[in-house]
Amino acid sequence: MPEIIEEERPRVVVLLGPTGAGKSKLAMELAEALGGEIVSADSMQVYRYMDIGTAKPTPQEQKRVRYHLIDVVTPDQPFHAGFYRALGRKTIDQLYKSGKPIWVAGGTGLYIKALTQGLFSSPKVDPTVRERLKQEAKERGEAFLYQRLKTVDPRTAFTLHPHDLFRTIRALEVFDSTGVPISFFREQHHFGERPYLTLKIGLEMDRKALYRRIEERVDQMVERGLLQEVKALMAMGYNSELKPHAEFRL
Repeated sequence: MPEIIEEERPRVVVLLGPTGAGKSKLAMELAEALGGEIVSADSMQVYRYMDIGTAKPTPQEQKRVRYHLIDVVTPDQPFHAGFYRALGRKTIDQLYKSGKPIWVAGGTGLYIKALTQGLFSSPKVDPTVRERLKQEAKERGEAFLYQRLKTVDPRTAFTLHPHDLFRTIRALEVFDSTGVPISFFREQHHFGERPYLTLKIGLEMDRKALYRRIEERVDQMVERGLLQEVKALMAMGYNSELKPHAEFRL
């Protein structure tokens, strides 16, 4: 494979940070001032019909700056980091060829890592193990599985929210199927892909101030019709067992 000359690689600015830190606002201001388009790196904004609860850019905001990788699939369709990497890289290639500045903004660290550094090849797992773990979660609770993950793979557990049942089960099914923690496979991969010249801008905020901002955001979501949005999703047949619901609780 021919070596990529640095000057030929797309230049990508990545804005990252915790929920409520102001990533989306800053990305829009930069894109308006300097030109370009925004590639979302949010694992919830890919789902249609979930606008208020995911703090998706409003139609008015999308008229000001063009966004990519929002409203990609319905809540019952599968979507994961591999899909995101493929779509994200295709989008960035198109923006690069058109000469537009590229802004990536979002709080899903796995998506940003997949986009800018690649993904490791997942080991094969026994499908019966996944079903057993799901049943175990129903009977004993997600906290039980998370505590077990802390015992067998503390490195991975440290990176996950205790309520992230989807990724907890994913890590445990790899361990139960192979006897090796998923963190080991990730470390072996080294995430050494470098398709872009990347500038990462991390936003920080005092924790108490951040919590206040998140509380205010939730109040605003309720005022804008969050409850009605959830009822509409349920009326369309999207139940609480779907992956977006599990992630949305975070």
